Parts: sequence; structure tokens; C-alpha cells
Amino acid sequence: MASGVKVADRVKGLYNDMKLVKNDADQNERIRIVVFGFIDDNIDVEEKYLEKDLEGKDVFKFYQSLLEPKKCRYILYDCHFETKEASVKEELVFALWCPDSARIKEKMNYASSKEALKKAMPGLKHDLQLNDFADCSTRDIFADKLGKNIVKLEGHPMHPTGQS
Repeated sequence: MASGVKVADRVKGLYNDMKLVKNDADQNERIRIVVFGFIDDNIDVEEKYLEKDLEGKDVFKFYQSLLEPKKCRYILYDCHFETKEASVKEELVFALWCPDSARIKEKMNYASSKEALKKAMPGLKHDLQLNDFADCSTRDIFADKLGKNIVKLEGHPMHPTGQS
């Protein structure tokens, strides 16, 4: 079910900036996380975090901190990881955070508007729906949602015990 909501023009521009990172660009100005929500009945940018904003922070834990227990949101995350083949990957991960404890009307609004936002971001490889913090409570669980061959997520090795 589509909600008929409009997506702000700058959303597509931010997505393209994140998708097409240039090698000669200042890495401190690189956009790592964008939070989208409803502003004046449009989906728009609520917050964006650059590499320099996250300097010295565990980026994955910061991402987790954005998952408020009673508030739905969309998050686009420039996730860095290593695979078993020892290749380093940087891929955009789109997530709808729709916690069970959020108001029903808000959950319905976010769920029905997700496709409109995704259309503004063509070519997304990872599309997650997270309804409970347990859906991404560890690096192992999050990495498993991205693919089975990830061995290191955001600078931390994956632990075979699931305790990352």
C-alpha cells in the first residue's frame, strides 16, 4: 500500500553523494549516516553525519544509538566491512526502523511510505526492516543480514560466539 507521500529533492542528491564517493574527495566530508523522517508531510533529512562527526567513535555502535525505542525512522548507512575473500567493501544499507513499541499510526505511515523513499534511491543492495533492537544487537546479527561471508564489520573482527 503506497501512502502517496512526497520525497524531498535533497534526499536523492544526498543518496547520490553517498553512492558516488570520489577517491580525491576529502574523506572527512564523506557522508556516513543519514536519518530520514517526516517533515511537513514529506520524507526529508532529519540528521546527517559525516566521517568527521564520527571520528574516534565506533560507527556501528553510533548507528545502533540512532534506533530510538519508540520512534520510527529510515536510516541510510555507509557500512564498511571485510569479507572472507579479504576484500574490503563499502556498501549502502537502507533500514526501516519500526520498533514494536512505536505508535501504530506512525508504524503504518513509515511502512506504507518506504517504497516512495526507496524509489529516490535506485540500486540499493541492502534493504532491512528492523523491528526490535535484537534485530541488530550485535555485529554478527547485523552482518548476517548483509551476507554470510562478512568477517569484519566497521573495524571489529566478527566473533564466532556472536559476542561482538
